[in-house]
Amino acid sequence: MERERTDLLERVERYYDLVPRAVATTEEVGPFTLFVPEEGTGWQFYARPRRPGSATFTPAAVERVLARQLALGLPRAIEWVADVTPSLLPAVRGAGYEPAHYPLLTLPPRVRVPPDPRARVLPPADPHLGIAFGAVRAGFTGRDDVEHQHPGRKPELIEQGALIVVASYEGSQLCGAGSAAPRGDVAELMGIAVPPGHRKRGHGSAITRSLVAACRERGVDLVFLTAGSDTAAGIYRRVGFVDTATACVLEIDG
Repeated sequence: MERERTDLLERVERYYDLVPRAVATTEEVGPFTLFVPEEGTGWQFYARPRRPGSATFTPAAVERVLARQLALGLPRAIEWVADVTPSLLPAVRGAGYEPAHYPLLTLPPRVRVPPDPRARVLPPADPHLGIAFGAVRAGFTGRDDVEHQHPGRKPELIEQGALIVVASYEGSQLCGAGSAAPRGDVAELMGIAVPPGHRKRGHGSAITRSLVAACRERGVDLVFLTAGSDTAAGIYRRVGFVDTATACVLEIDG
């Protein structure tokens, strides 16, 4: 069982290293890989432990990569899986920072997850695409006023099969959205959010289920996500996801 978990997390690590490269350049900064987003993508990235993961992490190495992000005008952020890179947490704390910890969940291939009829996959030219990303932003900021968000290069990524966007509806009203980024047989579910006025009606579950179904239709057999809280993780556990590891995120404001 532990060997199976180790192999699964290695697939997750390869995925984390691969996904940003579609819309980012990279810099190697000590034991870190720094992802620098291309202009117009609408995304911000982070630094992660460089692969393969055999480097030694120190507080000085942490400070160096954060300083490089600052010099490039990027958000200062480091993300990693604590179970895969255990030496990074002491280094971050040694530099005077405390990261957030989030449940990383995976969906066993044997768990059947049918799509929810309230949610649908949005094609690249769908007029609701900008509203979908606006709903995600409103959901994460706890607002009900949804503003259209320019989709940037996302339609291009959808056309390429590198991005799936799903929105959930009540009648014609969009009530929440989320996305997934398939790469081969692995996909992460990302940015699933519902504005406060539409919560507790099953939209988060509907989006999750339909994203899983869409990923599996494309040959994905490992679906995973990082939940923003244990409360959010409860939604995904009810779908069939299981706790697998702990994701650490260091974000420094200012």
